[in-house]
Amino acid sequence: MKSVLTYVSAGVFAGLVLAGGSAYAQEAPAAPAAPGRPDVKTVGDWMVRCFPVNNPNPCDVFQEGDNPNTHQRVLSLSLAYAPSADRHLLQITVPLTVSIPSGLTIQTDTFTSPVMNYRMCTREGCFVQIAPDNAMIAALAKSGPVAQVNIAGDDGKPHAIRFSLKGFSAAHDDMVAQAKVKAKPASDAAKPAAKP
Repeated sequence: MKSVLTYVSAGVFAGLVLAGGSAYAQEAPAAPAAPGRPDVKTVGDWMVRCFPVNNPNPCDVFQEGDNPNTHQRVLSLSLAYAPSADRHLLQITVPLTVSIPSGLTIQTDTFTSPVMNYRMCTREGCFVQIAPDNAMIAALAKSGPVAQVNIAGDDGKPHAIRFSLKGFSAAHDDMVAQAKVKAKPASDAAKPAAKP
């Protein structure tokens, strides 16, 4: 596994949301969304995505990293915000070849997270899905410009998968602002849509 990734853009998941990025130096304007597709804006190396869904956390910031040799995804990060609960939702996806009991950590120049346990593994990879405290998000926003996800392979060997924090703070703030406008309370999200 390579520790240097190519940054590319990508996606969310229904209840907990996750994120990916792109190697653009400037903030890109939001593209108009086609019906059923998210509004997407590039901020630094992060994507700010808002999905046309009726739920408490319709937006996320996303970054995905690929192995430059195989072009296979080795990391994706999605961070959403639920305004009604003032909570973040984080999903991290890593390859299947990890040591499940070891969990993973995020490390920056000034911050190391507690160990986060995997919630499940599918053909897509192994997933951490947590609601991190706001202090962790603030620490990531103040760190930079590079961070890493520390994992252990199924052979016990440690690996560091690097990702960019360039633009994270601005992308996060934009995502939170949009989520506050577009989010539906949990009670409303459970109701069927009104017929015209």
